[in-house]
Amino acid sequence: MTKKILNQNSKYDQSFLNKVEPKFEFSNKPINRLKIVKENSNQNKSEKEERILSLKKKINSIEDCNLRNNSKNLVMGDGDINSPIMLIGEAPDKKEDLEAKTFCGDVGVLLSKMLLAIKIKREKVYSTYSINFRPPNDRKPTTQEIKRYSIFLKEHISIIDPKILILMGSTAMEAVTGLNNQISNERGNWKEIIIGNKTIPLIITFNPSYLIRYPDKKKFSWEDLKKIRKKVEDLNITI
Repeated sequence: MTKKILNQNSKYDQSFLNKVEPKFEFSNKPINRLKIVKENSNQNKSEKEERILSLKKKINSIEDCNLRNNSKNLVMGDGDINSPIMLIGEAPDKKEDLEAKTFCGDVGVLLSKMLLAIKIKREKVYSTYSINFRPPNDRKPTTQEIKRYSIFLKEHISIIDPKILILMGSTAMEAVTGLNNQISNERGNWKEIIIGNKTIPLIITFNPSYLIRYPDKKKFSWEDLKKIRKKVEDLNITI
């Protein structure tokens, strides 16, 4: 049997290639893979925005909801919709209800400082609430309210598709995990939750509004933040 020697430096036989696959195209120009990634990212962002808009309409159509009836705005979410980190707070207060944004005022300032302490800019994360409407007099949401809105929250998480979840406050903890223990017993430990057939690591920590009222708890929050930084590095997350 005689082996045929192939000339690796020869040019492609275009007529042969057309017989095998007429859709072959050749170019001397290099492939701009960065452009392809950017186009895919834009398509992904557009799809997420459409799904969030649909979810927002669904939440706004809830019937017999005292929270919705007593609020000025639905507070959906802020930040980078394609972020690998999703931060979930408890519920809007008066200022956030008026501005239809998450974590406003002193609470927002503290949150930004907390994230910057672990080299994360707040605009690079996506933040939302467990409850999308302000409870009357800024009271804590009831267990019934938390359960009612947890369905929408988990759909929200599925849309954002984060690599890490940060749950701030007991309401967020109960809404996502179902736990209603004291947050001091659950904070600081990595857990996992399955949403949409995907396992997502999560950590529970104090809400910034709680830290403003009880500044002595900031030392525990700092320990949680350091664990978040380590998880970001362990998962090779770029943010």
